[in-house]
Amino acid sequence: MQTLTEAIYRQQPPCGVFNHTVIDNLFPNETTGARALLLHRACAAGEVLRLTRGLFVLAAPFNKKMPHPFLLANLLQPDSHVSVESALAFHGLIPEAVYQTASVCTTRAKNFQTPLGNFSYQRVPVKNPRAGVEVVKLADDFWAFVATPLRAIADLVYLTPDITWKRDGAGFLTESLRIEESDVASLNLKHTKELVENFNSRRIRDFLTGLKAELKKRP
Repeated sequence: MQTLTEAIYRQQPPCGVFNHTVIDNLFPNETTGARALLLHRACAAGEVLRLTRGLFVLAAPFNKKMPHPFLLANLLQPDSHVSVESALAFHGLIPEAVYQTASVCTTRAKNFQTPLGNFSYQRVPVKNPRAGVEVVKLADDFWAFVATPLRAIADLVYLTPDITWKRDGAGFLTESLRIEESDVASLNLKHTKELVENFNSRRIRDFLTGLKAELKKRP
């Protein structure tokens, strides 16, 4: 076991995830170059995986609790929350998408290809980034920011510029996304007003208010 691997293993950071600050604290008497060499050797030995610049995770078998993809998604882009298809799948509204974890953020769009999966981030400008977002419990008592179904739908409509309520209506949900009619009818609408006020886009506001009005008319 490499020196760095052993030190991280003994400290047991949550899910084995750590950054340069952790390395600096573990080896305060080493030079920057020496710490970089320790990290390089651990990565070269396959004992540490580089997730992105400055973020790392212990590899198996040194890490017995690999991080949940949603936790990693939040860590890779701190201003983000899991949303769109990934959130809808998490809530059981559409089949699970396993090829990547999709999130939205307030900064520029980006993608991360890591040894633990692919993560995409698309920009959705809003007044309050956490409106309609919940902190959900994952495995092993870890938590992540995940969009509610209504926020995930709003994010997805924003990112699909040709979708409008007047033209597509609820058909976007039942036909394009293939959400069951019964699931559409049971959507929790209590955050509608908050989300309508959160988006500057009139197209999104019209979609949300149209959806709420239609569902209220249904028996």
